[in-house]
Amino acid sequence: AMAVSPALLLMDRNLLARKQNARLDKQNDLGWKLFGKVPLRENAQKDSKKMQKECEDKAGRPSRPPSPKQNVRKNLDFEPLSTTALILEDRPANLPAKPAEEAQKHRQQYEEMVVQAKKRELKEAQRRKKQLEERCKLEESIGNAVLTWNNEILPNWETMWCSRKVRDLWWQGIPPSVRGKVWSLAIGNELNITHELFDICLARAKERWRSFSTGGSEVESEDVGFSAADREASLELIKLDISRTFPNLCIFQQGGPYHDTLHSILGAYTCYRPDVGYVQGMSFIAAVLILNLDTADAFIAFSNLLNKPCQMAFFRVDHGLMLTYFAAFEVFFEENLPKLFAHFKKNNLTPDIYLIDWIFTLYSKSLPLDLACRIWDVFCRDGEEFLFRTALGILKLFEDILTKMDFIHVAQFLTRLPEDLPAEEFFASIAAVQMQSRNKKWAQVLTALQRDSRELEKGSPSLRH
Repeated sequence: AMAVSPALLLMDRNLLARKQNARLDKQNDLGWKLFGKVPLRENAQKDSKKMQKECEDKAGRPSRPPSPKQNVRKNLDFEPLSTTALILEDRPANLPAKPAEEAQKHRQQYEEMVVQAKKRELKEAQRRKKQLEERCKLEESIGNAVLTWNNEILPNWETMWCSRKVRDLWWQGIPPSVRGKVWSLAIGNELNITHELFDICLARAKERWRSFSTGGSEVESEDVGFSAADREASLELIKLDISRTFPNLCIFQQGGPYHDTLHSILGAYTCYRPDVGYVQGMSFIAAVLILNLDTADAFIAFSNLLNKPCQMAFFRVDHGLMLTYFAAFEVFFEENLPKLFAHFKKNNLTPDIYLIDWIFTLYSKSLPLDLACRIWDVFCRDGEEFLFRTALGILKLFEDILTKMDFIHVAQFLTRLPEDLPAEEFFASIAAVQMQSRNKKWAQVLTALQRDSRELEKGSPSLRH
């Protein structure tokens, strides 16, 4: 092995030390960026200001006193984001200093940014405060209404439900905690359905589900030729429709907490009324009731609700009666909104295009759920008339928009109403609708049209169904 002289070893060590120092200097240079420094690396242990002071001490330069710009930042209550603060930072020592004019300009820009940021913060704080006040006011109003309903109205339902005070409270919206009880009382139970009858119908529905799942031929052979039994076969159709019921809530779909409950009520109903069976749209009505009532009570309300004349006409698809309802609606449509009525007539926009979906689901599919529940509140008070009054309220609210649309766009708009409907403005539009035509109210107009329809049918055999 060759002997290496001590002088050569010393030169190598000195050379290695110079390379390491050069590399460190290069890293320090890269640590500076225009108008500021990049974030420290993970292995950095010292604060950047301390490191800068140490470098200045080593270089023999006294540390500079803080600039007026830095004092401006310290005196500010508002600490801006780093991106806005950059313009007040002094440049690094290895860069030329800012000219006085540029520094002054930057200081003014910075102060303007701070003022604007403070204004935005103040405006946002005021908005949040207003929202909080409104929410507190609403909660207080609901709390007072709950006490009124529980302590005054519900215990004296028979004598108070039709009073002016209760009707006004009803219009403002029933508090969610008592909504189910009020709906049950308002809908009534003319069919005298009991919890035991619900259990019987549900047991029969489950038996048929088991038969369908195992492919039982006996039940199927029994169904041949019986329209009632054919209606019961709609149990299978329920599964398809449940998945489309309030999909955004994710509580009625397979695996959701209310899936089995909804399935049970709809299945039990098809066994209770095989002549009606299951019709698309029923799932939305049952779902709204489930959200406000226990299962058996929801079934009782559901069955009695569908037994109302208007609902029965639509769910049994009684074409003649449905056309009568549409004709009655058009009488009040022309009375309240003549300009829009003429526009619809011109574009052949018949009521069935938009009313069928609204009536079948009682607006629970077309409107936001909280707004639909308020519609249900007044519907339970006023009956079927309010369903058509609500339809006119929607048309009145959007009259200016609808008069500028053609057939396709009107149909699309009314099928998918805006999701951000303001409740108070919406109900104000409904309240402005007059349900009186030539001194005749809704029930009188409908009865007259039904009578005319029967007479016309008797006189024209070809019109008989």
